[in-house]
Amino acid sequence: MSRDMIDTSTSPAQADARAAEHEARVQAPHALGAVDLLAADTSMDAVTLYVHDIDAMVAFYTTAIALDVIAPAGGASSAAADRRSGIVTLGRGRTPLVVLRHAPDMPARRPGEAGLFHTAILFPTQAALAATMLRVAEHAPQLYTGSADHLVSEAFYLDDPEGNGIELYVDRSRDQWSWQGSHVVMDNRPLDPNGFIRTHLTDEVAAAPNAQDAVVGHVHLQVGDVERARQFYVDTVGFEATAEMHSALFVSAGGYHHHMAMNTWSSMGAGPRAVSLGLGEVSIVVPTADDVSALADRLRHHSVTVAHEGAGGPGALLRFDDPWRNRIAVSAAA
Repeated sequence: MSRDMIDTSTSPAQADARAAEHEARVQAPHALGAVDLLAADTSMDAVTLYVHDIDAMVAFYTTAIALDVIAPAGGASSAAADRRSGIVTLGRGRTPLVVLRHAPDMPARRPGEAGLFHTAILFPTQAALAATMLRVAEHAPQLYTGSADHLVSEAFYLDDPEGNGIELYVDRSRDQWSWQGSHVVMDNRPLDPNGFIRTHLTDEVAAAPNAQDAVVGHVHLQVGDVERARQFYVDTVGFEATAEMHSALFVSAGGYHHHMAMNTWSSMGAGPRAVSLGLGEVSIVVPTADDVSALADRLRHHSVTVAHEGAGGPGALLRFDDPWRNRIAVSAAA
């Protein structure tokens, strides 16, 4: 089968969004004390989506993205049982990446609202990414929306069948990243998906793409105001700003290029979200229960309402909403 199956043309709106994402505009960082920052080992976990047609969505993620239905921690699972319960966890190996929650009666998300821009799935090697891109080319080429060499990473973009954005990417090694002070240098250079597949795909990896590891590398949100996003995610939650412009903000913990991003490209002025299909919850993992408790204290200090389960214990879980009612969950790795 031909590996030149992806139409690389993009709409003007898609091109503008990709270009805006990595427009370099370095601004002076806000100073935070180390005690205010999220731990350096902070990472992202599975993103929860509310979906209308769970069967079609499971088929897409297992076929086009080569994910497997996996059991929740400590539980048995099958695709049939998960469909009946209305919750399906998909991932690679034992690592969950996307959780689908069946919500057929929820209204669709309206244009211009806050919510998910994309879930970014990070692959360990170019070969692993190329194998997944081949699956996209074979099974869902019509959902492909673009690509970019961001200097720190190579990335490809598509939508799932219900319009939730997805980024599939691989990082370059950190010694190849450039920094201007506390801000990482990113760009938006051309990247040919067909050439990438031809160059990096191996027969062994192509034969079993779902055997390759993957994690959620970052999550990108649509919000109503970038400065307010900075006040919340940097000054309150404790991420560090790694790239900034008038229309977007990129933040991370521990010197990563970004664990989260927020933009206003199609949501400028948006207020709190209505309950709708799409983003259900963004999950963040911090090293310890003490880190969860410290964040809970910081959020309460800033008058953010929190739900803190299992405080101080190994199952500590913190839930809160950002100013646009994007739900965030923070748990402890140990």
